[in-house]
Amino acid sequence: MAGAPRGDLLSFRAFRAACPAGYEYGYGYGGGLPGLRESEFPRLRGITYLDHAGSALFPESLLKAFTDDLRNNVYGNPHSQNISSKLTYDTIEHVRYRILQHFHTTPEEYTIIFTSGCTTALKLVAEAFPWIPEGTKQPSSRFCYLTDSHTSVVGIRGITGSMNVLSVPIKPKEILLSEKNRLSAEEQNCTTPHLFSYPAQSNFSGTKYPLSWIQDIKSGKLCPVKIPGKWFVLLDAASYVSSSPLDLGVHQADFIPISFYKIFGFPTGLGALLVNNRIAPLLRKTYFGGGTAAAYLAGEDFYFPRKSIAERFEDGTVSFLDIIALKHGFDVLEKLTGGMEKIKQHTFALAHYTYNVLSILKYANGAPVIRIYSNTDFSNPDVQGPIINFNILDENGEVIGFSQVDKLASLYNIHVRTGCFCNTGACQMHLGISNEDIQRNLQAGHVCGDDIDLVDGRPTGSVRISFGYMSSFEDAQTFLKFIIATRLSKSDAEIPFQSSVTTLATESVPDDRLPFSSAYKLSPVSYISDREFRNNSSVTMTTGSWQPPESEAESIRAAVSESVIPTCRRGGKPITVTSIYLYPIKSCSAFEVTEWPVGNQGLLYDRNWMVVNQNGVCITQKQEPRLCLINPSIDLKKKIMVIQAEGMDPISVPLEENTGKETVVSESKVCSHRVKTYDCGERIAGWFSLFLSHPCRLIRQSSDRSQQKNTKGLASATNISLSLVNEAQYLLINVTSILQLKEHICARLEEPLEMEELIRRFRANIVICAPESFEEEEWAEISIGALRFQVVGPCSRCQIICIDQQSGERNKEFMQSLSVARGRKTNFGIYLMNQPLHSSLPDMLSVGSQVLPVLKENTEIQPPTSSEEKCSG
Repeated sequence: MAGAPRGDLLSFRAFRAACPAGYEYGYGYGGGLPGLRESEFPRLRGITYLDHAGSALFPESLLKAFTDDLRNNVYGNPHSQNISSKLTYDTIEHVRYRILQHFHTTPEEYTIIFTSGCTTALKLVAEAFPWIPEGTKQPSSRFCYLTDSHTSVVGIRGITGSMNVLSVPIKPKEILLSEKNRLSAEEQNCTTPHLFSYPAQSNFSGTKYPLSWIQDIKSGKLCPVKIPGKWFVLLDAASYVSSSPLDLGVHQADFIPISFYKIFGFPTGLGALLVNNRIAPLLRKTYFGGGTAAAYLAGEDFYFPRKSIAERFEDGTVSFLDIIALKHGFDVLEKLTGGMEKIKQHTFALAHYTYNVLSILKYANGAPVIRIYSNTDFSNPDVQGPIINFNILDENGEVIGFSQVDKLASLYNIHVRTGCFCNTGACQMHLGISNEDIQRNLQAGHVCGDDIDLVDGRPTGSVRISFGYMSSFEDAQTFLKFIIATRLSKSDAEIPFQSSVTTLATESVPDDRLPFSSAYKLSPVSYISDREFRNNSSVTMTTGSWQPPESEAESIRAAVSESVIPTCRRGGKPITVTSIYLYPIKSCSAFEVTEWPVGNQGLLYDRNWMVVNQNGVCITQKQEPRLCLINPSIDLKKKIMVIQAEGMDPISVPLEENTGKETVVSESKVCSHRVKTYDCGERIAGWFSLFLSHPCRLIRQSSDRSQQKNTKGLASATNISLSLVNEAQYLLINVTSILQLKEHICARLEEPLEMEELIRRFRANIVICAPESFEEEEWAEISIGALRFQVVGPCSRCQIICIDQQSGERNKEFMQSLSVARGRKTNFGIYLMNQPLHSSLPDMLSVGSQVLPVLKENTEIQPPTSSEEKCSG
C-alpha cells in the first residue's frame, strides 16, 4: 500500500491530520462523543453501524423522555373536545412549530402536513398538484425529475401518466445546461404549472445538489424543459436533513418531504410534507377523510373542506403519540450534539477521512482495492454528505459482489447497506448499467433488493456506508481494518482453486475403515457415523438390513437407469453416501443416522421445530450461536424427541402432533415464507429460556399447514412441500470438495483442522464421497437407491459456517477462506428436492448407498485451469 504504514494511517492522529481545513475540531462535539456513546447507545457495544442513511439510531434519553411524558399525561383523540383531547391538539400544534423552527421558517411561510413517511408525502404532492393534462386548450404540465432520485420520486410519474401529463427525466449534467432553455417574458407569464423534483442529497452517493437551483428554477434562470409556464420545486430532503441543516428561510422550495426516523431514529412510520403557503391554495383534493371536512352531506354530493391546509390534507386521526415523540427527538438531538451544523461537521470529518484511506488502498500489483462512486473529492461538506458508495475489486480489477462483501462484513459485526438503494438512476449512472442491462438482469432473475450481485461478471449494485451523529472514529477505523484484513492480508496473493472438476490426492487410511471402495483413501474422521452410533446409547435409529424383493428391486433399477446418463468421471469410480444428518430443531445440533425414512418434506422430522423469541421471530445461530450446543435426537420406537444440553436435565417432546382444542396455531416466517406453527408449551419454553438465558419458545410446524415453494426448473413444476428449511428439502456436500477446502483453510489458519469439524460446520443432510472435487456442481439430478432427487442449485453460505458446532465459538476465517477459495463466491454444496418413484416400498435413505448422477445439459467437464487463469468462482 502506498503512503504511510497501515498502522499509522489508521491512527487517531492520522484522522485528525486528514480533517479538511477548518474542520479539525468539528469531530466529537467538543470531546463529548465517548460519553454520548456510552450513555445513549450501550447497545452498540461490539457493533459498527454504518447504515445511518438507511435509518438513524434513537438515543436512550429520547425514549425515556417520551415514555415519561406518556406516563405523566393523558392524551386523547385530537378530534374530540375534552380536556385530554385538547391537550393532544395543543401539543401537536406546538410540535408543528418546533419542526418549522428546526428548518428556520415560520407558520406564515410553511404548513406542516403529517404523513406516514416521506413516500406518502411524495404521493400526496403527485395527487394534489394542479396538473393540466395533454389535449386541453392551455399548454399542458410537465413533471421533471433528476435521474439521481429515489424510487418514490420517480414513482410520481405513475400518477402523472394516469392524468395524461408527460414526465421528463433530467440527468444531473443536463440541468446545468438548461440555462439555454430560458423562456421569454411572455412564456413565463403563462400560468400552466410544472413541477421539478430533485434531491438535496443523493441517497446513493451523498452528492449534495445546489440548493440555489430552487430559486434559479422558480425564477426561470434554469429551465428543465423549454415550455411555457410556471415552475414549482419539490426538494426531496429526506437524506439531506439527517445530517445537514436546511434553512427554508433562504431556500424556499415549494414542497419538502421528510421522514423523521432518518433524523433521530424514532418514531418510524411518521413523516411530513412541508408546503409553501404560496402554493397551498392551488392544491386539489378528491378524497376526504375524518377530520378534514368543515361540513358534508351523506345523502347529497356536498362537501366543504376545513380552512387549515394541514387539517384538509391529514385524513383521519393523525399518529398523535408519535407526533408528540418528535418534540423529544428534536430536544434531545439539540442537547446531545449542539445542532445540525455540528452534526454536519462531525459526520463529514469521518466520511472525508474514510474516503481518503479507501482511495489509496492498493494491491501489491498496484491495482486499487476500492472503486468509489462519487461526483466529488470529499473536500467540501457543502457539496458532499457523509455517504460513501463503492465496490471492492480483486487484484485483477474485477468487482467482488456486494452480497459477498455484506456477508464478510457481518462476520465483523459491521452493518452496511448493499444493492441499488432504491435509486436505479444513480446506480445506472455510476456503474455504467444500461437500460438493456436492467431488463436483461430482470430476465436473469435479478430483482431490486435480492442478493444477485453479479450477472455475467458485471455488478448489479454496490456497497454503501454512511455516518450519523453518533458515529465515531472507531467505527471508521473498524471498517477500514476490515477492508485491509480481508483484501490485503498475506493470503491475498493465494490463487483461488476452481469450481471445475479436479482430482484430489487424498489422505490414506486403512482399507477396512472405508464403507465403500478402497480405491479412494480418506481420513477416518470423515466416517464417524457408525462409531458414534455404537457409542451413544441415547440415539435410536432405523437399523435393519432391509432389501427390496428381487422383482421390485429390478423394476426400480430399470426405472432409474432409463433416465440416468453416466457421468464423465475419470475411471468411472463409484460415488457413495458416507453420512446422513437431520436437524430436528432448526439451527440446533445435528442428529446423525445410518438409515432414515424420507417423508414428503425431506428426511422425516428434519427441521420440524424451531426456536423463536418473545415476538415469535425465528432465532438461528446467527443471533444465538449457543443453539448448536442443544442436541436433539429422535426415538422412532418411543415416538419422542429427546433434547439434551450440558448442565441441563434432558427433556422430551412427543413426535405426535398436539391437535387438541387447546392448541394455538399461529403464523410464522422462515426466510420470507409463511408457515403455520403451534407452540410446544411452557415446560419446553422454560427449558430453552433457561439454557439460552433469554425468553424464547419452541414451536413446531403444523403438518397439514406446511410451507409451499414453487421451484423453478423442477421436473413436474409443482409446489414442493418444505419443512422449516430455508431453500430446499435437502443439502448435499461432497467429502472430496471439503478435503480441498480443508487444505486451503489449514494453510490460512496455520494449524490442523479435523474433517469432522468441517463437515458439521456445513450442516448438510447428505454427505457423499465423489472421486472429484466440486463435480456435484455439474449435476442436474441424482438417484440414491430408489430415490430420485433434482438439483435446485448451489448453496450460498452464510456466517453460520464460522461457528464451531461443538463449542459455539466463532472464527471469521472460515467465511473469508471460502470466499477466497471459491473465487469471490461462498457457494458450497447443492440443494436437492425429492422426486420419489411411485412404489409400494418405504422410502429410506442409507449410508453406503450408491449415488448415480445425471449431468446438466451441455456440460463439459474441463481439466483444471492453470494458476495464471482467473477464477470465476
